[in-house]
Amino acid sequence: MSRIKRIEPENFDPELQEMMDVERRTPLEIGNVRYYAHRPELAKALLQFMGVLRAPGLLSARLIELVRLRVAFHNQCRSCMAIRYDMAVQDGVSEELVCQLERPQDAADLTAAERVALRYADLFATNHLAIDDALIQELREHFSEPEIVELGLNVSIFVGLGRFSAVCDMIEELPERFQQRDQPVVPWGPDAILVERLDRGAALA
Repeated sequence: MSRIKRIEPENFDPELQEMMDVERRTPLEIGNVRYYAHRPELAKALLQFMGVLRAPGLLSARLIELVRLRVAFHNQCRSCMAIRYDMAVQDGVSEELVCQLERPQDAADLTAAERVALRYADLFATNHLAIDDALIQELREHFSEPEIVELGLNVSIFVGLGRFSAVCDMIEELPERFQQRDQPVVPWGPDAILVERLDRGAALA
């Protein structure tokens, strides 16, 4: 049972309903916006920001999805771990690839750029002060500074909103293994849920 009452889409602020296109979205696609709807102006501003951040940018949908799932594992955000965004799947994120996130530094199918981005995300989520000049220099070997900024903003959203989602404990709509609270869960598995990326952002971190 979620720890914060969810506002159902039919009770959203009318402009928020339009932004979310609630008539054709599944509950998981609407996701955490049902919490944010307690503060409609903040929800709308967040969706606008996420729409820009998740628009085709400098980084690939594949890289962003891999980083999102790795951060979700650290956060133990079950709703984040359970879903896959369709754009990322179209960009090559298979379940075989997601399984390699268990040990990304040893993963054969990850590029060198993806591995350093995942190491950056790992530290950002677990010990951000350990990110030093050497790691930033290593990022620079694969990414421009604008790309590093885009990566950092995405990871910031994944860490912050993912933790809020984990605290809210929205798990009852998820596959059974994600509803187990007595032990950590992992994003790799046979039961991921494919969802459509929202035009103006993503409901879930």
